[in-house]
Amino acid sequence: MRPFLLATAIGISLTCALTTLAGCGPPMPPSKPISELTPQEARGYQVFQQSCARCHHAYSEHGLRGPGLQHLFKHKYLPSGAPANDDRVSEAFLHGRGMMPAFGNKLDDQQVQDLMVYLHTL
Repeated sequence: MRPFLLATAIGISLTCALTTLAGCGPPMPPSKPISELTPQEARGYQVFQQSCARCHHAYSEHGLRGPGLQHLFKHKYLPSGAPANDDRVSEAFLHGRGMMPAFGNKLDDQQVQDLMVYLHTL
C-alpha cells in the first residue's frame, strides 16, 4: 500500500508543478455582460460588431481568423508578444499588422476611442 500512496503523492506534486510552470493561475474575471455596458462601451461594442467580429471572438480566447480577444487587457502580453496596452492595440487597429487590415481610414477618432473602451470590458 505504501508504494501506491507514494506514487500518488508524487503524481499529484508533479501535476501541481507542471500546472504552475504552464502559467495556469487563478481564473480570469468574467467579461462585463453586454447588458451592463455604459453608453460609450455599448458604442464600442457596435464598432466591434461592424469591424472586428468577422475575425475575432470577443468573449473567447480562441481564435477565429485572428486571436480571440477575451481578457485582452488582463494579460501582460498580446498574442503577438507585444505588451497588452492601449498604444499597442490601437496601433495594430489603426495601422494593421500581419494579416490584420488597417482601420484608421475607416473609423473616426470617437469610434476608435469607443472601441478601445469596449475592449477593456472583455
